[in-house]
Amino acid sequence: MVNTGELRDLHSRVYPGSAPRVAVRAPGRVNLIGEHTDYNDGYVLPIAMSQALYVTASPSADGQISVHSTAFGETVDFPADHPGSPSDPAWANYVRGVAVMLIRRGIPLKPCRLAIHSDVPLGAGVSSSAALEVGTALALLAMNERRIEAIPLALLARQAEHEYAHSPCGIMDQFICVLGKTRHALMLDCRSQTYEQIPLPFENTTLVIMNTQVKHAIGSSQYPVRQKQCHEGLAILQRSDPRLIALRDADMDMLLQHRSRMDEVVFRRCRHVITEIARVPQAAEAMKTGDAVTFGRLMFDSHASLKDDYEVSCAELDALVDIARQVPGVYGARMTGGGFGGCVIALVKSDAEQSLRTAVKDKYDMRFEKPAMVYTTTASEGATVVPL
Repeated sequence: MVNTGELRDLHSRVYPGSAPRVAVRAPGRVNLIGEHTDYNDGYVLPIAMSQALYVTASPSADGQISVHSTAFGETVDFPADHPGSPSDPAWANYVRGVAVMLIRRGIPLKPCRLAIHSDVPLGAGVSSSAALEVGTALALLAMNERRIEAIPLALLARQAEHEYAHSPCGIMDQFICVLGKTRHALMLDCRSQTYEQIPLPFENTTLVIMNTQVKHAIGSSQYPVRQKQCHEGLAILQRSDPRLIALRDADMDMLLQHRSRMDEVVFRRCRHVITEIARVPQAAEAMKTGDAVTFGRLMFDSHASLKDDYEVSCAELDALVDIARQVPGVYGARMTGGGFGGCVIALVKSDAEQSLRTAVKDKYDMRFEKPAMVYTTTASEGATVVPL
């Protein structure tokens, strides 16, 4: 957690003689269950993390928006009235894209200086990108004394990612970033954009994140491939039922009836999506009734499906899930995020946390090139302007 004094000092070090006027906190996210369902009109169940990204802003008189990232040690400038097209460095495109979307919305931007600092791990599948987009948007809006409601803000941030980062993401990351609530998970219907805040009821439990510190390069190229395979499967199902809009509308009986018409890989991709969409309401119900055992079983089932049917896991993620499964007091564990690296999330009895940490150190860290970073998180508030 970064305090406001640290934020003020950081901003002044980056921009000597410039005191921040605005500070924004934008959380990362962990998806408890419901992976690769959002772009199939399904359900997801994320939380906003206690770890967050921070954006500070001060006015400028040079006509530019200057953006400094402490993570990359770089400063990028672009005209406030014409942010331009995507360009290097890649991280700045998330900021540039948000600026463009605000201008398109009829909000003129004043020149300013932005400093970005984050304790959300980059490239770990906990949506540092959505935090950057939403945090930037709120900072620019505050500097220009404008406001946008939560859902339009989330959609604006997602559009920036589509156009400027060229990532065809669903709506989950930006929605939880703006709608997060302390000690609650967000049950989000990605088709209707309706949602329910569900209290986290599991007493004497801890959410443990295990970061592989690995991001395999195959991930970025395989994400659109998975989307294409889902669309191929849907098209086959639609031939017999044109009313189907997305895989969310199909069930396993329907899929099995058409299995012979599908490539086996496409069938398995669709099987993951259909079963994962079904798991989310079951997990939400387990959460409402305080049934940690059922919730944990669904987490393990989700990981198996992501590993075997969707094939977005990797050796590091699988090892962490297997280690967690063997530790008494671990209810469940699964990869979270797009896959091919990143993090595992585990629901653990509080008195078993240390046993899990020890098991990871003994059985994982000696096996792989990079040790796992193990830390805890809690469900926190969504993005907000914080007083300086």
